[in-house]
Amino acid sequence: MVTNKQLIIEPKVAKNHLAKFVKGLENEGIKMVYSDPKNLLKTKIQTIFPSQSANYVVLNKEPTKKLKGKKIGRKFKVLSNNDIEKILDSAKKGLDFVIIEVKDWKIIPLENIIAKLHKIHTQIFAIARNPKEVRKMFSILDVGVDGVIFNTGSINHVKETLVYLGSKNFELQPAKIIDIQEVGDGERVCVDTASILHRGEGLLIGSRANFLFLVHNESVGSSFTSPRPFRVNAGAVHCYTLSPDGTTKYLSELETGAEVLVINSKGNARRSTIGRCKIEKRPMLLIKAKVGDEIGGIIAQDAETIRFVKSNGNLVSVTHIKKGDSVLVHSKPATGRHFGMEVSDEYILEK
Repeated sequence: MVTNKQLIIEPKVAKNHLAKFVKGLENEGIKMVYSDPKNLLKTKIQTIFPSQSANYVVLNKEPTKKLKGKKIGRKFKVLSNNDIEKILDSAKKGLDFVIIEVKDWKIIPLENIIAKLHKIHTQIFAIARNPKEVRKMFSILDVGVDGVIFNTGSINHVKETLVYLGSKNFELQPAKIIDIQEVGDGERVCVDTASILHRGEGLLIGSRANFLFLVHNESVGSSFTSPRPFRVNAGAVHCYTLSPDGTTKYLSELETGAEVLVINSKGNARRSTIGRCKIEKRPMLLIKAKVGDEIGGIIAQDAETIRFVKSNGNLVSVTHIKKGDSVLVHSKPATGRHFGMEVSDEYILEK
């Protein structure tokens, strides 16, 4: 998870909408924008710009001296290995950061730059044009760049991109188990991801879009089963799961190549690609829980390997859970949904 990385937004909005947009960025936890500081007089957000009033000052020539209380850097276009050597030489002259713009070849040039600059502690900021490029920039050589400058005018794109950083957080709270019933056979979905899932991580699953249980992965083995750290035995085909773009999907809709949102017990999120899904008939359990006035449920396979996460971080199997136990859920007031997208002003009652 790359929580120490920075997503820097270059606002793509009209000047008269800039203040409102930047306020929205602050609400999402963005701490820096690529914008002229004189346009942002009523905000505490940091700026990076070719202006000495910015927090991070982008110079147009080699630095001759430090600017008190400022970080200094330069912007470079990379077309060949010669450009990479120029960046290294310039960085050694006292740059705190460099901004890198690469064209057709993106991965290899950045790999070379990261390898060369990593040891001299010059921050590397790369320019990305869409959320997928952001994802690549933060994972190159496993180290990734220190920051990505993303030009956008969409708060939704910002929210989606924050998931790549592991800095998108979902509030989890303890829910009290109020009912457990055997409900006979049904089709359940095993979601096999293309990632190794760690202890505490799982998928948010539930029969209602506003009440989702944290269902743990199968990294915990037993004397009868081997660990499957890529798998979440998620629930019945009708259940919802939350997607990285904020929409919900039925488990029956998931397939190879789609992405799911992996959540840990602290509420931090990351994306994972699905390798395959297995739908098979199994005996099922209905489990209901309550938070405040909200009651939600999940139908899951009746087996020891399906586990929830308790509020203290411990795991509990659905076969050992009892009324009165507390498990972690993501719950909020009910809203309508249209093809998985939230519709805030639509009345809905789910039972």
